[in-house]
Order: sequence, then structure tokens, then C-alpha cells
Amino acid sequence: MKVNTVGKLLSQVDRAYIAGFLDGDGAIMATLEKHAEKRFGFRVRITVKITQYHKHDVEWLVPVTGIGYIRSNRTTYEWVARDQKEIIMFLQQIAPYSRCKKKQIVIAQSILQRDIRSKKNLYDIARLADTLSSFNVRSKSRRRNYAIMIKE
Repeated sequence: MKVNTVGKLLSQVDRAYIAGFLDGDGAIMATLEKHAEKRFGFRVRITVKITQYHKHDVEWLVPVTGIGYIRSNRTTYEWVARDQKEIIMFLQQIAPYSRCKKKQIVIAQSILQRDIRSKKNLYDIARLADTLSSFNVRSKSRRRNYAIMIKE
């Protein structure tokens, strides 16, 4: 059942299954991107993705959730959701069922709920983005320290 243009209302079974799938093979990431049109020159984006070796293992997520897209890399396929409004709704639905990524979901929701009204707000959000990236194994070797980037 389509709730609105921002994703679908998932069944309880889908919420639980997708939460477990994200816990095991997914990532919740925050990035700060330079953005000339933003008041302080940056925007914060949350990205949610699930990676698998076979396309059919993730492509069903697009019609079931009503959000995201499939991207292929050299050896894997990823379901990627980047629309911030869609991610807010998605995380609200799966949060009660997540076990391994509960902290990441809470941090991502905190980032998504904050407005950047001052340089200090931006710095606080950058620190949350740094905290979120510390949970992701791949990010540890190539992560940027967003809080330092904001101070510069």
C-alpha cells in the first residue's frame, strides 16, 4: 500500500527481514558534502545501502520499500537509498527490529532531525557523522574527519 510519494508502509515481516538484512550486509553512512547553495557551504547526507553478490538478492528491495535504486560495482550489487525524506521514514519503520545497527540508526535519525542554523550546529552534525562513520569497517581506512573539515 503506497502511503505517499515517500516510500511504502512496510509489513511487519518486511520490516523485520529488512532490518536483519541491513544489520548483516548493510551500512548506514553520513557524508558532508560541499554545497555552494547551502548557508554554511555544506550539506549532510545519510545513505543506506545493502550489498550482495547477486542482483536478485537486492533488486526486490526497490519495489518492496518503494525507495532506492540498484547500483552495480565490479563484483557486487547494492541497493542504495539517498533521499533524506525517504530514509527518515525507512529508518523509523525498521528501527524496532534492528539488533546490530541500533546505535547507527539512532545517530542517523539524530542527524536527519537537526537543522543547520549555525556553524556550531553544522560542527555538531559533523561530529555525529564522524561517529557514524566509525561504525563502518570500510570507512575506517579512508574516512574523513568531518569535524576538522568544518573547522577549517
